[in-house]
Amino acid sequence: MNVAEIQHDLHELGIDGWLCYDFKGMNPVAARFADMDGMMTRRLFVWVPARGIPQAVVHRIDRNALGAFDGEIVEYTTWQDLHARLETLVKGRRVAMEVSAENAVPYLDRVPAGVVQLIERLGGSVVESAALVTRFAARWSEAERDDHRQAAEALAEIAKTTLGWLIREAGRATELEVQRAVLAAMRDAGLETDDPPIVAFGAHSADPHYAPSTGSNATLAAGDVVLLDLWGRRSAHTVWADQTWMAFAGASPREDVARVWEAVRAARDAVIATLRSEVAVGAVLRGARLDDAAREVLVARGYGDQFTHRTGHSIDLDLHGSGPHLDNFETRDVRELMPGVGFSIEPGVYLPGRFGIRSEVNALLTASGVEVTPAAPQERLIVLLP
Repeated sequence: MNVAEIQHDLHELGIDGWLCYDFKGMNPVAARFADMDGMMTRRLFVWVPARGIPQAVVHRIDRNALGAFDGEIVEYTTWQDLHARLETLVKGRRVAMEVSAENAVPYLDRVPAGVVQLIERLGGSVVESAALVTRFAARWSEAERDDHRQAAEALAEIAKTTLGWLIREAGRATELEVQRAVLAAMRDAGLETDDPPIVAFGAHSADPHYAPSTGSNATLAAGDVVLLDLWGRRSAHTVWADQTWMAFAGASPREDVARVWEAVRAARDAVIATLRSEVAVGAVLRGARLDDAAREVLVARGYGDQFTHRTGHSIDLDLHGSGPHLDNFETRDVRELMPGVGFSIEPGVYLPGRFGIRSEVNALLTASGVEVTPAAPQERLIVLLP
């Protein structure tokens, strides 16, 4: 967090300060303000005023769990202490917090209603911190960009290698075996993940968040569509890479499978083309507009009702981050996409009982354009000869 830049933006927005609230990790934006050497067990407030020195208001018990912080650390013990310290910060001021009117954007709405009531009772006027979160919490550092690029290329190689292995294992390999193989390859590549990858054969691929288990563990059969969704990062303190790769168990895809793949790929590429064309003319980019770009393609091809989720999600220290999402479906996300933010692009078509196809890449907005990862996105279905 660059305090001078935050204060500049607060002044430009006419906001007196940014108050970041956290309790037991419920607000990931807080991680951008201070290193946490352990779990905070009590309420934490970080105040960045438009002018003056930032303050972290922390319970005395948790004092040693607060790592590096560019400002003054103020301790409290009782609830009366806490209220008194907060009142001195917020009374008579416009206060930006992680709230979203009517829960319009859940990934921004991190502050409980009771905390908002407290700040307002103490004399503060609470406004949304959306623009601040995008610029300062969702934006990647140069080191994070490098980490992402390396992770993205490693994931792409793992996906292609794993699907190539399936060529030799058709009729024998199960979803759980493929899942274990991917996890082992990720460990060998120095990548970590929070959950196992999605491996789905045949009709299971029509469930966007299918998870194989001992009770649901298909064996690859001829004619199956194969969906592999994998995500990872190089450490717990950097950003993620997230991809989906598709294959078909056969000498060539069936006509219906090929038709859906071509529609999904066209929707993905329409988003990338829209990004690049609008960046080139200096247009203001919003996630809702990019969701529309993908959805228009799939509607035109007759698959609008089978595209049942947003086009993409923010990526930062969280896999599903706090920045703008490519969404005008589940929510209407009109937050501005700014240079430095990254996100997924992952349109999909899901035909229950038959198969589903998704193509996922990531994109990073830079000062000069748009960078897509992996550098060579999937263009054709990988064919798995039985």
